[in-house]
Amino acid sequence: MERGTMAFERGSVLRGVAAGVLALSVVVGVSACGSTKGPRTFTSQSDEPGFNPFNLGRSKQAPAASGAIGVNGFLWRASLDTLAFMPLASADPYGGVIVTDWYSNPEKPDERFKATVYILDTRLRADGLNVTIFKQVKDANGTWSDSTATEQTATDVENAILTRARQLRLSNIKN
Repeated sequence: MERGTMAFERGSVLRGVAAGVLALSVVVGVSACGSTKGPRTFTSQSDEPGFNPFNLGRSKQAPAASGAIGVNGFLWRASLDTLAFMPLASADPYGGVIVTDWYSNPEKPDERFKATVYILDTRLRADGLNVTIFKQVKDANGTWSDSTATEQTATDVENAILTRARQLRLSNIKN
């Protein structure tokens, strides 16, 4: 057999396989469109019946609403409201972590603060919130060095967030 003929035959076989795969994918795609269940809207995996390996360890009694954040909404909103005066570095509503950037009070420009808020629960509870405050002070050379923020500062921020969360919850209750 000549070399040119072999390449042509091999190419023909590959083109035939590619055409068959394409035809099969079109048939599968069209058959998926012909469902008798009617139109579907977006649902989360927790709404689907059967075994779901991504749902292991989650409570079956309180399924998450479609499109809902992964933490308590009142604590999340209250945290953002309470820390609104600080620049926001990152916020993860599914993981429940809010990180601010450094903030300097105009009355004390030689010290600055940074906050990290962890929302640990989907329920509105005091132990479902953890706030960490970082502090830096500027020395005579103009460089920032780490300093310890008082425990009371973190506690005050936690209390302010919890108070705001309670206010939001009460304003949301329908009579």
